Amino acid sequence: MPKIVDHDKYKKTLTDKTTKIFRKHGYSGLGMRKIAQELGISKSALYHYFPSKEALFSACTKSVTSFENQDFHDLPIKKMNQQKRISALISIFKKIETEFKGELSLLIDYLRPLTPSQISTDKNMQFANQQYLTMVSALVGKPNAQFVLCLMYGVLLQRLFDGGKSSFQDIEEKLISFTEMRHDFET
Repeated sequence: MPKIVDHDKYKKTLTDKTTKIFRKHGYSGLGMRKIAQELGISKSALYHYFPSKEALFSACTKSVTSFENQDFHDLPIKKMNQQKRISALISIFKKIETEFKGELSLLIDYLRPLTPSQISTDKNMQFANQQYLTMVSALVGKPNAQFVLCLMYGVLLQRLFDGGKSSFQDIEEKLISFTEMRHDFET
């Protein structure tokens, strides 16, 4: 009897595994042959699901920025007060932090050959940025989203630089104070 394969599920599995490979090896030093080798499949099998490294990287970008691992989509945001939203935001960024160093290294490697103009129009960067802004907007309101996202990126970087000594709790308390002072918190 032939083996029944759920192609969507298998493609998702390949994407999740490849995300880890990109984090480990970077972008520029990897080709489809090396990725297939790391996945333990043939290069032709990989090409069956992804026509190029760029398509595979795009799938990985979409997977990482879907926030599935952070349980964002299950949050009852409309029913949450301001403090609970900020706590949820901090919680999401704590989870993001677990892979931040690898993501940052990958991002720098991916962006290295691009000019600022190319970066601003890169479809993967536009997609990822929009996903982050949408997630943050849902929690702190659209008028605050850009500022809070910049702040949270800075928090992740500072925690990387100081070995995690910067306090998420302190940032959470200051964000709550900041949003209490603003009247545009509602989404």
